[in-house]
Formats: sequence, C-alpha cells, structure tokens
Amino acid sequence: MYEYAIAWDWLMFAVRWLHVITAIAWIGSSFYFVALDLGLKKHPALPPGAHGEEWQVHGGGFYHIQKYLVAPANMPEHLVWFKWESYVTWLSGFGMLCLVYYAGADLYLIDPAVLDVSKPVAIAISLASLGIGWILYDLICKSPFGNDNTRLMVALYFILVFVAWGYTQLFTGRAALLHLGAFTATIMSANVFFIIIPNQKIVVADLIAGRTPDPKYGKIAKQRSTHNNYLTLPVLFLMLSNHYPLAFGTQFNWIIASLVFLMGVTIRHYFNTRHADAGNPTWTWLVTALLFVAIMWLSTVPKVLTGEAENAKVSAAQQPFVTAEAFPKVRDTVLGRCAMCHAKEPGWEGMVAPPKGVVLETDGEIAAHAREIYLQAGRSHAMPPANVTQVSDEERRLFVAWYESAVNGEKTQ
Repeated sequence: MYEYAIAWDWLMFAVRWLHVITAIAWIGSSFYFVALDLGLKKHPALPPGAHGEEWQVHGGGFYHIQKYLVAPANMPEHLVWFKWESYVTWLSGFGMLCLVYYAGADLYLIDPAVLDVSKPVAIAISLASLGIGWILYDLICKSPFGNDNTRLMVALYFILVFVAWGYTQLFTGRAALLHLGAFTATIMSANVFFIIIPNQKIVVADLIAGRTPDPKYGKIAKQRSTHNNYLTLPVLFLMLSNHYPLAFGTQFNWIIASLVFLMGVTIRHYFNTRHADAGNPTWTWLVTALLFVAIMWLSTVPKVLTGEAENAKVSAAQQPFVTAEAFPKVRDTVLGRCAMCHAKEPGWEGMVAPPKGVVLETDGEIAAHAREIYLQAGRSHAMPPANVTQVSDEERRLFVAWYESAVNGEKTQ
C-alpha cells in the first residue's frame, strides 16, 4: 500500500508536467497572435478584404502574414486551428485540482475554522463555483452591458475581487487562491471552446457555402480574446501561489490577488502598446512595482501570518500515524530536524514563513503530513535542503518504517 504514495506522487508530477507544457504552448501562441495583430501594417497594395500584413524573420527564414478581419474571398485549402493548447491546459489543470485538492480535501481544501463541511460538499462547492462563474460571466458579456468594453472590464474586475474574497470564506488560504486561478482559467478556456472557435467555424461554414460572413462573429471573438490576454499573467501568479505562503497564508490574501489582477493589466498594457507602435508607456512599470511593494507589505500585516487554521483534533485518517509505536521517536526527530523551519514562526534566520505553509509542531500536523515526510525525508533526501539539519540515514529509515507500518497496520520498533 505504501508504494501507492510513490505512484501517486509520480502521477501528480506527470500531470503537472503536462499542464506546464500545454500552458506554455497556449500562452505562447496567445501572446504571439496579440503581438502580431497589434503590429499589422496597412497599405494600398493589400488584397481585397485584407486588414493588414507583417513580415517576420525567425529561424533563418522569412514569413509573410496577412490578416482578414472577416474572411478571405475563398476558403484556403489548409487551415490551422489554435484550440488544443487551451483545451489540454484546462483538462490537465483540472486533473491537478482533482489529484491535489479533491483527493486531499481534508488537508488542502477544507479549513474547519472557515467552513466545516464534508469532503463531498467541499468538492461540490468547488465544481459549482467554476461552472456558475463561467455562466454568469458569459451572460454579462452577451447582455447590453457588455457592449461597452471598458465598462465591462471594470465591472469584471470588481466581480473578480468579490470572488477572491468569497473563496477565502469557503476554503483554506492555499485553496482559495488556487481556485481563483482555476475560476479565471475556466473562463479563459471556455471563451475558446464556447465562443472563439464556434464563431470561427460559423465564418468558415459561410465561406464554404458561398455566403458573406457576418462580421459580428469576429468582433465577439476579439472581445473574449482581449479578456484572455489581460487575465493570463494573474492566472500564472495564482497557480504558482500555492508554493508561497506569503501569498496565500496571510490575512489579506484576497486583496493581494486583487492587486495581482491590476499588475496583469499594467504589464500587458505596456507590451500591447509597444506592439501597436502606439508609444512607450514606461509609467506602467512604476505602477507595477508599487503594486508589488504593496503586496509585499500586505503579506506581513499583521506580522504573524494567519496561515491555515490549526486543527487540534487528530482525524481518523491520521490516527494510525499517531498511534504507531515509532511515532514518539518520529515526533522528536521532526521537532529536532524540521520544526525550526516548519513552524508558525520559523526559527531559521531569514525565514519569515514556513515553506509551502507546512507546519510540523503538533501530533496532528505531523500525522497530516506523514506522506510528505515519508516521500521527501524518507524515500528521498529532498528535505531538508542540503541536509542542513543533518538528518541521519537511521532517522530517514525511521520515517520510512513509521509510515509503511502505519499504512500496513503493523508494529514498529
């Protein structure tokens, strides 16, 4: 049974690897086409219906690209669709959500001090929030209110701020920011799946049938593509935030997330303006830096991080690890070798928060992280880094024997 933990960890690694690869492909193609679109040049010699063109050089060759706002006069024989990057990014991301937060809901998703619910209820809330979020966003965009792009984007920002706060009232701090990223990423991928690609298919069908495509489909797709462009960088921050307690484990984590969305706007505004040859708004970097300084300040107010609420009770799943015969030795080893960093107030010089928010000070906390101790300090030498606290081979064997015996229900010496 204990080999299951190793297989599970490798499965998470594989899905995470896939998620990163597909996200790179999606974001890369998205940023490329935004830059291409903004850099198009117009001149009288363009073919009928062409909006602009651009010459590019890459990899030893030259590329001549032309854009048609609606569609070319005739359907090209070979048409490349950019969609699978988005779809697989979302699917692999949802896979990670299932593997980490749904499978480990009692540790990573549910905070009884915030909302004491069962695992199925917490998972149902998570799934419902993603689906309902997309539906409401889509309805707002399609309503008359969505006809004004500036007004729409301002309103959507305040909705995201509310969602950020709302998630902190439902889940752990770590899960709250991760869900905000998943909420936003779901909107982005759904924009591709339900709006952008279907609209392009309508245009293609009209061309094949000899009809003149309605330009409204391109306009709608352009609006959703713009939203995706400004949401990309905040989503990346939120997906990485679960590794940084100063982001998710603070009292003002939802305000931090709100400021990150503004940073995404200022950074993308700079590059979008530059690509369009519309100026050089260097002021955006000052605003971005000030926002980041504000985030750093908020992460330490108050000085003691709130982190995840401590649950003094030992759950039924943790009980075998606490009652194992070797647990007293394991606890003493963890407190002596690990707790100087993995504490609410780390004693290691220069460390202001426990790595990844993992605290190992009580029996319940040690038992809750038994699998991580087994994998990172027992079966591997990942922890502590560079073995700075000099965990011996005998102590590592103790971690392994403790975990495996607890899983198998055996006695250990």
